[in-house]
Amino acid sequence: MRLLHTSDWHLGRSFHREDLLAAQAAFVDHLVETVTAERVDCVLVSGDVYDRALPAVDAVRLCDEALQRLAAVTRVVLIAGNHDSARRLGFGSALMDASGVHVRTDFATVGEPVVVGDAAIYGIPYLEPELVRHPWDLDERSHAAALAEAMRRVRDDAARRDLRSVVLAHAFVTGGAASESERDISVGGSSHVPASVFDGVDYAALGHLHGSWRISDRVRYSGSPLAYSFSEEKHVKGSWLIDLRDGGIAAEFAEAPVPRRLARVRGRIDDLLTDPSYDRLEDRWLQVTLTDERRPSAAMERLRRRFPHTLVLGFEPGGGGTDAARTWSDRVRERSDPDLAGDFVAEVTDGPATPAERALLDEAFESCRRKEAMA
Repeated sequence: MRLLHTSDWHLGRSFHREDLLAAQAAFVDHLVETVTAERVDCVLVSGDVYDRALPAVDAVRLCDEALQRLAAVTRVVLIAGNHDSARRLGFGSALMDASGVHVRTDFATVGEPVVVGDAAIYGIPYLEPELVRHPWDLDERSHAAALAEAMRRVRDDAARRDLRSVVLAHAFVTGGAASESERDISVGGSSHVPASVFDGVDYAALGHLHGSWRISDRVRYSGSPLAYSFSEEKHVKGSWLIDLRDGGIAAEFAEAPVPRRLARVRGRIDDLLTDPSYDRLEDRWLQVTLTDERRPSAAMERLRRRFPHTLVLGFEPGGGGTDAARTWSDRVRERSDPDLAGDFVAEVTDGPATPAERALLDEAFESCRRKEAMA
């Protein structure tokens, strides 16, 4: 049994205003070619098919084309991620089953597998803890509790079958590392789930993190097929080719085409414009941080004469700089939405948010996520 594990397509997303639809279409071409050349039995898409709940028409068209082309050569199992609208993505899923494209977006069907060859493939869509807490009678509101219950249902079904077990899930599993382009999903300050929740399955195909992380031999992230932030500069993008074998698996990484390489560079503007050692960066998408003592005039225009694909410009005089001189993205990096809202409360009240205020902010953001998940 040969599987191709991919995730986090984020169809419709741009990169600092650069349109990525052509690059995403090139990835679809690569995906279909890989499936054909490698004789893949099933493609696993572990969530975040789209970049937002209401995707653009061109993104929907590309997804439709991708699924039609894949259905002509293999089976597909696809789940909803936290960026997707489960209801919209799941429209027509019962009809699509007959085509060999199996879209799983409803938590109520967790534990009902798609059988492909000698494997039972279980789709666990992104689980918003508050939405499943009462229907599943969970003791606590957390990602760990929600996924543990989902896996209990998977194991109960798998125990009744003499088949290999494969799970698709969209979550932040301990052992991977986030980039700047994943949306925060923390509940009560925690977004992590232990990898042990997947113990006993033959393979867990994870989505959400944009790097291709190997949590264990049987638990992996494929990562996104394209870079969606400069923090992914060193990522190698692609999909996992997984062979299920007696006693284990064999894994090979299939690299995806790169539309344009990324780089982050810092220095004085005169050095950047004249030093030949920067020649290699002239065709890359760039994030530039200038360290001149004074902010250079017309800096972006001057940089783009040599580096036409400069997309982000920051300024840190003397290499450090004050907080006010740092770019907005630098100041908010690795801070959650509730943290930023808490900063606002502190700014307007001359004091940090109280525990009651922080609890109210957390509840407000979780309410917004619930509404988006139900859209």
